[in-house]
Amino acid sequence: MTEKSKLLSLIAYLALIPLLGLHFDPVNGLGVNWGTMATHKLPPKTVVQMLKDNNINKVKLFDAEESTMKALAGSGMEVMVAIPNDQLRVMGSYDRAKEWVQRNVSRYNFNGGVNITFVAVGNEPFLKSYNGSFINLTFPALQNIQNALNEAGLGNVKATVPLNADVYDSPASNPVPSTGRFRPDILGQMTQIVDFLGKNNAPFTINIYPFLSLYGNDDFPFNYAFFDGATPIIDNGIEYNNVFDANFDTLVSALKAAGHGDMPIIVGEVGWPTEGDKNANNGNAFRFYNGLLPRLAANRGTPLRQGYIEVYLFGLLDEDAKSIAPGNFERHWGIFRFDGQPKFPLDLSGQGQNKLLIGAQNVTYLPSKWCQFNPQAKDISKLADNIDFACTYSDCTALEYGSSCNGLDVNGNASYAFNMYFQVKNQDEDACFFQGLAAITTVNISQGQCNFPIQIVASSSASSSSSSLVLLMAGIWFLWLQVIMFFS
Repeated sequence: MTEKSKLLSLIAYLALIPLLGLHFDPVNGLGVNWGTMATHKLPPKTVVQMLKDNNINKVKLFDAEESTMKALAGSGMEVMVAIPNDQLRVMGSYDRAKEWVQRNVSRYNFNGGVNITFVAVGNEPFLKSYNGSFINLTFPALQNIQNALNEAGLGNVKATVPLNADVYDSPASNPVPSTGRFRPDILGQMTQIVDFLGKNNAPFTINIYPFLSLYGNDDFPFNYAFFDGATPIIDNGIEYNNVFDANFDTLVSALKAAGHGDMPIIVGEVGWPTEGDKNANNGNAFRFYNGLLPRLAANRGTPLRQGYIEVYLFGLLDEDAKSIAPGNFERHWGIFRFDGQPKFPLDLSGQGQNKLLIGAQNVTYLPSKWCQFNPQAKDISKLADNIDFACTYSDCTALEYGSSCNGLDVNGNASYAFNMYFQVKNQDEDACFFQGLAAITTVNISQGQCNFPIQIVASSSASSSSSSLVLLMAGIWFLWLQVIMFFS
């Protein structure tokens, strides 16, 4: 082969690399939580394509909404569907549980359907903030759903209950992982749940939030929430230098005390928010994930449970319609923004490649228009009331202490609030009046790190991977022609 032929072959191979799909896979078994509490949702097909583009093959939902399920059909992704807490009571009826399984699981059980692997029965139903509302409803619902799955010939689909650290007792004398036990007030219910999970070879699902250890607790050792730089806590000779390991092993100890020390454990949610609190920002989120993902990739496990851990990151997208009762950070857990664009360069492989996440493709935005405070306004006596109104019906959490827009002046605060309401209302001109205090502009009014977003068109169709492929092929073919002409 001549040098010219070798060079042409090399160029042809390099041109084909994008089509070969060469990539670094994410951490083995890594999943994400896909929440949909947003005023303007990305089309489900767009989200599914984004998951594929990032080689994410497991997804945990918070319901079993039809459009989401249809978009997941044929994707091959492993899917955890969910029953919200407000449906637990009706699932106490076995007939209703069978109907739910038929409508949301059996219906999609066909070749090219949805690969449902788990059903999440409730979401953290034993939180103390619920004042016991779901304590006596959770186990009957779990029991009926799993039995209905078994009866339908779907025993390979396992029902589980996502819980969090609220289910542990907190012994003041020695709060270390080895003393982990379930709360006395729910011990009966937890014992029933754990015994039933064990009988059905189903996993225990736990949500772990190191960020919440810091939230509102300035005495908590900051570095202990991450995976580097913390002074270890010693527990019977075992060193714990991060919240994740300590929380996980507290559960291992609690399960062992309940007679199920070897029960499989899924981490249903773990992540870090990026707005709404002084510790919620991209830098801390990046630090957290860059500590977590390499550990998962190495299959290190924890001191009491070595090896692989199945983990679902929380979450995929920011959700501007979530309740902020737990904190202003609740709307900002996504590794992607509301529009499906990545917040920071996250290496899902955990192997130090620092490969950029791939954002949602062909997202359609509203026009480049913003709503700002009207500097010509003569009467500003009702400015505060109008800002409050705007923030009541839109998301102003970026204005809170420690967040990216916290440094704006009064007029800037007003502009931010007015614009968020304007965008939520699809840039309706009537939504940018506020008693003469606001005006529309085509000039981007973002300031420094404070971004004044333009909302997406929620009804936009999913991105077309085929059209992208055609463009890519055309570009490669054009390059190939130029090479041939050069050597001719």
